[in-house]
Amino acid sequence: MSDTRRTLPVIQPPEAPSEPPIFEKIAILGLGLIGGSLALAARRTWPRALVIGVDDKAVLEQAMVLHAIDVAADDPVVIAEADVVVLAAPVRANIALLDELAEHVTGPAVVTDVSSTKREIVAAARRLPERLPFIGGHPFAGAPRGGIAHARPDLFAGRPWLFTPADDRHGEALDRLQRFVTALGAVPRVLPPPAHDRLLAFLSHLPQLTASALMHVVGTEAGADGLALTGRGLADTTRLASSPASIWRDICATNRDEVAAALDALIVELEGLRDDVGSGEALERVFESAGEWRRVLVARDQSERDA
Repeated sequence: MSDTRRTLPVIQPPEAPSEPPIFEKIAILGLGLIGGSLALAARRTWPRALVIGVDDKAVLEQAMVLHAIDVAADDPVVIAEADVVVLAAPVRANIALLDELAEHVTGPAVVTDVSSTKREIVAAARRLPERLPFIGGHPFAGAPRGGIAHARPDLFAGRPWLFTPADDRHGEALDRLQRFVTALGAVPRVLPPPAHDRLLAFLSHLPQLTASALMHVVGTEAGADGLALTGRGLADTTRLASSPASIWRDICATNRDEVAAALDALIVELEGLRDDVGSGEALERVFESAGEWRRVLVARDQSERDA
């Protein structure tokens, strides 16, 4: 974020009937895909709430064009009266922002984040004063490409939103956050921070690294001419390979032990396939298991669409 302080004009929210907002003043620090989608969803759900966006000037201008925020500034000074503060920058930037919050937020406020790893930020949040209770959060939603240009208000509809309280001291804050994301269409779930990081290493971090490594190997060996011959299978399999490395460096660095364990598990299976390409016994075992788990995954997706 810039060191210069500049507050951009206030955009008046449209007049429309709505339920009373759970938080009247919502501050979002970082307006990428998740932060921008959260801003759009909050303004649509509670037109009378005030959505405050903090990011670089260029991003703020895009957010204003999208009518995602009411107040825009490139300095956290504008979040003084926020009721909830959502840290939506990359995880290591969020951890750094924690040390600034007590200076900028003058009253009591619930603090949460949207980072993909939880142990480090939950531990760092213990430094916050009691008036700023922190509940780690992670909306399990996304898109192949990041940035506010790809933000949309329905990004969280029907998707899990994981909360990772460090203990049971802040039950009221957790309850408000659960009601907040439920109103946005998400489905709140609660997990301890270590369990979250282990599970996400397999559900999210390993698929991302695998897709990127696969696209790297195939592209390097096949070249542009070879890729021109492929069908939809490769494109579908490597959809995640468009994700920016800048975000994933932070994720891997703050979950390195669990990511390494997930990679080790995959490497064991790949080595088994490599050593058994002649007989096909390992291939048959892996394909049979993969098919069964794929059916479970597809059935879950279908049930969500039918709900």
